[in-house]
Amino acid sequence: MIYGWIIGGLTALDLGIKSVVEGQEDGTFPRELPNSRGMIKLHKNHNSGFPFGFLKERPELVKVVPLMVISAMAGALCSLLQGKGKTAQKLGLSIIIGGALSNLYDRLVRGYVVDYFSIEWNRLKKVVFNLGDMFVFLGSAVIVAEQVVLSLAETAGKVRKK
Repeated sequence: MIYGWIIGGLTALDLGIKSVVEGQEDGTFPRELPNSRGMIKLHKNHNSGFPFGFLKERPELVKVVPLMVISAMAGALCSLLQGKGKTAQKLGLSIIIGGALSNLYDRLVRGYVVDYFSIEWNRLKKVVFNLGDMFVFLGSAVIVAEQVVLSLAETAGKVRKK
């Protein structure tokens, strides 16, 4: 149950921010996020493709591929929910799905994804994100971190047995 709330909450948070950004005048962007000491800039970008506009000339693929991937992840999460444990995998998938659903909604309803902030540091200055993107990254990091910890624990266990 908690994983459904995580998915819904993260999706709603990102869609809410996107709605606020969309309601503002284009001429007010880009601008510095208050209290960010210049580290975060707000934007109002519309991306009709995958990251960096990849495949924007193929809108049907840009809609169908994420739908298939999210469906597969949701199926994996449902499978994991049948058993106990694997909390990090369940949490990671929930975070990923929450972010991905927000961007899928944009693609299906708006025809583009709303990206609205950049981190003003090195090469990241050139990339405009949204929270959905960050949730996909964070959820992936949770799953990878869990796998690293399990691998290290397994390796340590083999070393002790010798």
